[in-house]
Amino acid sequence: MTDNELHYRKLERMYLEGASINSSFYETTTLHIEEEKATITLEISPKYFHALGAMHGSVYFKLLDDAAFFAVNSIVKDVFVLTTNYNINIIRPVSQGVLKAIGNVKFSSKNLWIAESTLYDEKGRPIAFGTGHFARSKVALTEKIGYCLP
Repeated sequence: MTDNELHYRKLERMYLEGASINSSFYETTTLHIEEEKATITLEISPKYFHALGAMHGSVYFKLLDDAAFFAVNSIVKDVFVLTTNYNINIIRPVSQGVLKAIGNVKFSSKNLWIAESTLYDEKGRPIAFGTGHFARSKVALTEKIGYCLP
């Protein structure tokens, strides 16, 4: 395994097992990280619905932000990055199936990154998209925050 692949697998584990919100809220999620790209899948469940029976906007936001975030952290290998701004556009409601969020880095500088992500339904149709700004934190990527392999 290359150093980059090791970094990606540690980030994936941090997301899937180290973050309480992901391990308790999202039972059927996956994350795959590559250079400047992250893909997250989620099987929709009624527990994500608002009163009208479709997925709540907070779930759209979380999937889009997380995909863009991990696309950026794929190339920032020493510290955790922070979302400083993220804007979403919801195109259509969804209430069933498996969603896929794909994030990609669009701009990179020493301390600022811009990434975009798109959320697709299981038919491959875009249902939401967004763009975010990310900055370096002062939190090192260490085992303490779940950045490790078993």
